[in-house]
Amino acid sequence: MTQHRPEPDLLTVARGWADPAGWPVALRFDSAERWYARLAVSDEHEVWALSWLPGQGTDLHDHGGSSGAFRVVSGVLTEVTVSAGRLRPRLLPAGTGRRFGARHVHQVTNRGVDPAVSVHVYRPALLRMTRYHLLDGRLRVSEVAEAGRSW
Repeated sequence: MTQHRPEPDLLTVARGWADPAGWPVALRFDSAERWYARLAVSDEHEVWALSWLPGQGTDLHDHGGSSGAFRVVSGVLTEVTVSAGRLRPRLLPAGTGRRFGARHVHQVTNRGVDPAVSVHVYRPALLRMTRYHLLDGRLRVSEVAEAGRSW
């Protein structure tokens, strides 16, 4: 009989990658664009590191059907989600994290004055991301980015 091994909790996986000293790449900050690097990939998930200078962020986006989690390693990030046709911000200081399902749409931004670093885990690995804009209280697709293009 084959035993089923439970899938790891993605926020726990992100917590395990919270120390940049253990990353296979050096942490960088890029004033021209948000920096990111894939730290690990397995059959179960992939792990990404992101750095955010003040003012850097994402558009409203989903993760192409992947579930995930992210943990703020340093600094403070603001996650904006859409609820009842309105944008809802949530501050996420260092040490906090967030799990999300396959249909989650959000925007993440560093609205603070200090740089921020976060670790993101996706199951399955990202194949695409859809970007959105909010128009008259409804999400509208603005772009679908396939793997290999700039996220």
